[in-house]
Formats: sequence, C-alpha cells, structure tokens
Amino acid sequence: MPPVRLGIIAYGIMGERLARAAAAHDPGVLALAGVWDPSPAALERLGRDLPEATRFASVDDLIAASDCVYVASPPASHVPYARAAVAAGRSVFCEKPLAVDLDQARAFVAEAEQAGARAAVNFPLVSSFAVDQIRAWMADGTAGAPRRVQIEVAFAAWPRPWQAEARGWLDAPQEGGFAREVVSHFLFLTRRLVGALELRRASASFPVEGASEREISADLLVGMVPVSVRGRVGPGAPDDGNTWTLEGMEGTVRLRDWSIAERLESTGEWRAASDAVPNERARPLVLRRQLDKAAALTQGAPQDLATLREALDVQEIVEAILKGQRT
Repeated sequence: MPPVRLGIIAYGIMGERLARAAAAHDPGVLALAGVWDPSPAALERLGRDLPEATRFASVDDLIAASDCVYVASPPASHVPYARAAVAAGRSVFCEKPLAVDLDQARAFVAEAEQAGARAAVNFPLVSSFAVDQIRAWMADGTAGAPRRVQIEVAFAAWPRPWQAEARGWLDAPQEGGFAREVVSHFLFLTRRLVGALELRRASASFPVEGASEREISADLLVGMVPVSVRGRVGPGAPDDGNTWTLEGMEGTVRLRDWSIAERLESTGEWRAASDAVPNERARPLVLRRQLDKAAALTQGAPQDLATLREALDVQEIVEAILKGQRT
C-alpha cells in the first residue's frame, strides 16, 4: 500500500509534536501531507520548524490532500472539523475531549458509528511501553486482579509553563482545566485496563473567577473495584505530577509521571521497571506507535487506538466530576 498521508489541523503544542513525529516517520508507512492553521503566526512558525512541510491555504485543501486528518485544534472546533473529514471519506484522529458540548459529542459519535467512520481519539497511553509493563504485571501475578485504583495529579500552576501560550482556552472553564487535559488520560487507562466506570461522588472547586478548576475529588466504581481521583493546583505541587496506582490481589504497581512503571517492593520501596525512561525520551517512541496505529486505522487494519465511544464515556465522567454530579 502507498503511505498514509497525514494532514494536521492546527499547529499548536500537539500539532507540532505530531507534525515532527510524522516528518520523521517511516515514509513507506506514513507521510506528512501538511498542516493548516487559521493563525498566520502559527504557519510562520511551522515554516521555521519544518520548512519542507506543506502549509495549506484552507482546511478544505488540507482534507482533500490527506488520507487521515489529525484534529489538534481547541476542543470547541473538534466536531466541525472531524465531521468535515468524515464527510470527505477521510479517517479521523482527534484530540480529546471530543467537544465542549456533550450533546454535540454524543451526536457526532452516533453519526460516526452509524456511518462506519474510521475514527479514533489520541489517548497516547494505549501506546505506552510503561502501560505494556503494567498490563504484564497484572497478568503475570505481580499485581493480579485489581482491588483498588488511585489517580492523583498535582500542578504548581495551570496551565503548565510550556502551555502558557494556550492559556486563553486551556484555563477556560468551558473547555480547559486539568481534569479534561490530564485526568481524562488516567480515566481512560482505568477504563481500558479495569473496566467501565461509574461515578459515585464528585466535587470541584473554581475559586478563580473565569478560570478552570483548581481542585477536584471523585470516587468511582468499576464493578466492585473502588477508584479514587484527587487533583489540585497550588503551591508545593510539582510542575506536572501524576500517578496511577493499581492495588491488586497479589501486589501494587503504578504508572508515575506518564512513563515510569513501578512496583511496590516488600520493603515498602518503589522499584522502577528496568527499561523505564523519562517521558521526554519515551514520548517520541510512543508517538511513533500512535502514528503506526493511525495508519492502520486509515487502511482498515487492526489497531487499538481509543475509540470514539471510549472517549465519549471518559468525557461524560469528566464533565460530571466538574459539575460535582453523580452519573
């Protein structure tokens, strides 16, 4: 088969990461068709970063030149762009959340499923080597069957320093905040590895007028397995701290700081997997795997990217947490 042509909508943080990954990818598998962004400044930056990349004059031109369209724009525009790509017969690889409005997200998922659209959502933990290790520990008896899951995130400031230019939407209560941007990844991981989530109790604090949440707390269930979520922004927290901990029947394991798989020793100390690497080194390898799967999605081959339905389920939980509701 010819290589899959990947077109990217929006050259922000994620658009840049995927563009660089696509430009460096095996050209026999996937090639960067180009990028469109409504901002001339963003396209100028693309020209400096990747001068060989095509800069499209319109989103329609980009869709026409692509086999797979990666939607990396702010959340409010995800569904319109994804719909346009699906209508043109392209596959869609979309950032989360699917939409700002849940009804819009539900309608799009129903439409895409009915049409048999080739569509997936970018939850990179499906391609994480550390998650592969967690899954193996669950299977080989190191952890065993799940008994409890804990999700904890903390940030010195929100948005994180490297996201400052996107503050306008990343810190807006309508479409930003760390629950949507970060906690959603670990809720997805829980859903994938443990099972469907049911929210039992939630609270969220919005002490800064016009800004996103600064603290959340939630208790959920997967069958009889309790899942706790705690998150905060404030002094004393790391720039980007996160842990996903699974207490199993045989032992306890965790994913720390996005890419470090660890198991709890009998001494009470955490021991990292022998091949664990920091996220800065793991990310390019994970994105390469994601792009391989996006190519498979486009060609109708088996892959395990997050489905639209999984992403919608996660979004339903996140929005209920932010409203302090029980689903």
